[in-house]
Amino acid sequence: MKCRSVGARFQQQMIGVLSALAVAVPLVAAVATPVNAADNEVKFALSSEGAMNGEPLSLGIGKSVVIDLPREIKDVLVADPKIANAVVRSAQRAYIIGATVGQTNIVFFDASGQQIAAYDIAVKRDLNGIRAALRQVVPNGEIQVEGLGDSVVLTGTVANALDSQQAENLAERLAGGANKVVNSLQIRARDQVMLKVTVAEVARTVIKQLGIDLSASLNYGTAVLNFSNSNPFSANGGSLKDSNALISSFGAKPTVQATLRAMERAGVIRTLAEPNLTAISGEAASFLAGGEFPVPGNYSCDPQTHVCTTSMTYKQFGVGLSFTPVVMSEGRISLKVATEVSELSQENALTISQGSDGSMIIPSVKTRRAETTLEIPSGGSMAMAGLIQQQTKQAINGMPGMMQLPVLGTLFRSRDYVNNDTELMVIVTPYIVHAVAQKQLSRPDDGFAAQADPQAQLLGSINRIYGAPGRNDPPQNYRGAYGFITD
Repeated sequence: MKCRSVGARFQQQMIGVLSALAVAVPLVAAVATPVNAADNEVKFALSSEGAMNGEPLSLGIGKSVVIDLPREIKDVLVADPKIANAVVRSAQRAYIIGATVGQTNIVFFDASGQQIAAYDIAVKRDLNGIRAALRQVVPNGEIQVEGLGDSVVLTGTVANALDSQQAENLAERLAGGANKVVNSLQIRARDQVMLKVTVAEVARTVIKQLGIDLSASLNYGTAVLNFSNSNPFSANGGSLKDSNALISSFGAKPTVQATLRAMERAGVIRTLAEPNLTAISGEAASFLAGGEFPVPGNYSCDPQTHVCTTSMTYKQFGVGLSFTPVVMSEGRISLKVATEVSELSQENALTISQGSDGSMIIPSVKTRRAETTLEIPSGGSMAMAGLIQQQTKQAINGMPGMMQLPVLGTLFRSRDYVNNDTELMVIVTPYIVHAVAQKQLSRPDDGFAAQADPQAQLLGSINRIYGAPGRNDPPQNYRGAYGFITD
């Protein structure tokens, strides 16, 4: 009977040890191995110190997520309840709710104080509404919307610049301001726009001058009276010619001389420029055919060496063009065009004296400028015309009293008349273009053929009529002269 009782006690002790091991092994496995939540499949890992690293979890404002834990929850630590909060509804289930934009962390503990799970919470703006709106407005775009704090970042690709602008405008309205949207959208196939601009200007100038200068020397006994009257041409700023047209003397004593100054000038200036520029949609391009002239700036002298220096800045003149194209839709182009035609002029020129080194003349610049923003189709033209300027100046100068005399008053006065007429026209034509092969392009010197010596000497020609040989095009029968002619 005694042996039986010892054997029974030993058997009961072995059963207790095996039962304790069976309970302890799952607990150790739950701590040392990854544990999955019911539906979220949340993984946990141990750090080198034995504490769990936080699992990243993103939430929207006012959104919640359900967390199922492997053991019963005894305590919850929320770092910042203003950003996110945790609500425990059962022993192993908790709700995490996002309150405002920011970052915090939440840690769950069991009854023994062991850490069950940890989450790094990032509460962001709810972007589902923005994503749905962008899919509806830009259906052909591949747009990803990400939150960065209280801002929105747009990434991905769209078809054209118009879709990119519409997506940005919509995101700004839904996010609450332009400073809360970062547009990083890329255009899949950015269109290239070639702008052909024709600048045509005709300026006509007519100047008429007529004046008589009198000089006399009168002797009356011991008294001598000298008389001189030289009338300026103030309308034009000076006479067209300084030499005298006619000099007459009346008698020997007293001596009277009359100088007749008469001149007429008619001139016409024609300006034609056709600059072509190509730019990517949304990018700016500029062009200048002209030059620069120096303008002196600061003038300084060294008191020790007595050496004076003048700094120079340069001003541009000529035919300038700048434009920014934006392809709005298929075949529609929005253009911001600024064109300018300027030339040097001696009118209102500035003369600077340089002492013993002479003087420096700084010319003025006549400028005609036009700037506009318009929308036209590819291949369509828009003309900026009506830039007409008419200027008429007339001046009469003479001796007071004498110049009002009928008939004889002509001898004591001068008259000049200036008439300037200018008309400027700008024609803008944009094209949506694509790159071509080099063999499809031609140079101005393709097929150039110089004349032989007999033709150059006898006929005075420097080149022949030429076509464009060397092309792969099939031969064709042309009628009449073709090609280019240079005289």
